[in-house]
Amino acid sequence: MGELNELALSLVSTTTVALNSTGQTTLYTVPTGKTFIPVFAVIRVGADAGASVITIGQNGAADDFLDFQDLGNLDAANDMAILRPSIPDFVDSSADKANVECLKAYAAATVIEVDVITGSGGATNYIDLFGYLV
Repeated sequence: MGELNELALSLVSTTTVALNSTGQTTLYTVPTGKTFIPVFAVIRVGADAGASVITIGQNGAADDFLDFQDLGNLDAANDMAILRPSIPDFVDSSADKANVECLKAYAAATVIEVDVITGSGGATNYIDLFGYLV
């Protein structure tokens, strides 16, 4: 029988992230012999996030899971947001097919990080990363 995070969607990491400056913070490193399928992240702010903007993805391409996420509406302690790739709600009229978004699976040893592009919020915030391993 496998570990829980191999059998169900689970919380794989909780990381403190400063929104008062720019830069990258490691959220998770994929274990040896596994592939990580990220599903969503939850950000919980300790104060006002200000006009902070973040991305999430692998080291060197830190926007390949979540592109620019504007946190401007998180303006009080304990505000939170569920961050996930967008789900298209439009149909290509020429082909009458729904367009899907290309997502990523991350190989063993890949470092998943948050990149604070615009840092104008508080210093103590948390990102909970959810997904599963295969």
